[in-house]
Amino acid sequence: MTESMPESLIEPVVGARLPERVFGPVTATDIVRYQGASGDMNPIHHDDEFARAAGYPAAFSAGMLGAGWLAAYCTEHLGETGVRRYRTRFREVVHRGERLTASAEVVRAFEADRELRVELAMRLRKDDGSVAVEGTAEFATQPQEAQQS
Repeated sequence: MTESMPESLIEPVVGARLPERVFGPVTATDIVRYQGASGDMNPIHHDDEFARAAGYPAAFSAGMLGAGWLAAYCTEHLGETGVRRYRTRFREVVHRGERLTASAEVVRAFEADRELRVELAMRLRKDDGSVAVEGTAEFATQPQEAQQS
């Protein structure tokens, strides 16, 4: 069975943007659920006393949780089967109670391996405007079988 591409495909044109999406406010439950799923049970992410002893004001989210939200945001529009490359960089610590806004823009449209692809520049911003996670992703915008017909 082949997954169909979502209807809300982004235009494969430099400058096209995905509609923004807000995640949060981030809760302790979000963080602990991610930790359980990933196997990363570092107490700095759920134990305030431990985090304070390490020099932080409170426990904070794992960076990969934000990276996962960015991936989910992109695949909602471009589909899971279209992912060709995904890279992120963690820039800011995210604490409980913060809201995060995902955005992505096409920075390159090209053809590779007989597929039309887009490269996205992605950001996950806090309400204060600082960037918590940034990265790039490459997606095929059409399934290979559709391009071969």
